[in-house]
Amino acid sequence: MASIFSQILAGNLPGHFVWKDDTAFAIMTIRPLRPGHVLLMPRQEIDQWDDVPAPLMTHLMNVSKQIAQAIKQAFPCARVGLAICGLEVPHTHIHLFPIDTIEDFDFGKGDVASSADLADAAEHLRAALIANGCGAASNLDAVA
Repeated sequence: MASIFSQILAGNLPGHFVWKDDTAFAIMTIRPLRPGHVLLMPRQEIDQWDDVPAPLMTHLMNVSKQIAQAIKQAFPCARVGLAICGLEVPHTHIHLFPIDTIEDFDFGKGDVASSADLADAAEHLRAALIANGCGAASNLDAVA
């Protein structure tokens, strides 16, 4: 069965996209630690992050950097946290989120966000990505 992320990408479930290219996509997580919390994943379903082929992992890290820069613009913070947990969904995904303290890494604090809040956060991130020249954020629907 397709992962929940593949179902979102296929349009079978709603998702607030901030990035799409030929090999990866990023969406707002429904349980953000803070506004601006994004999940980036490869289109290919790969369960364990250490099974991701090196060229694809390099691409994911390059996209992570671009998204992190946009997060800093759209959601002022001291840094952008990055985590690869891999327990929730058997599809490799990278968490990117604004942080100011180490306590901001507490995944137990995430709370379900409203669709309106996610749409607003996605809009701010897409605008920052586009302003930074990232075409993969252009022409994305708020919910696809």
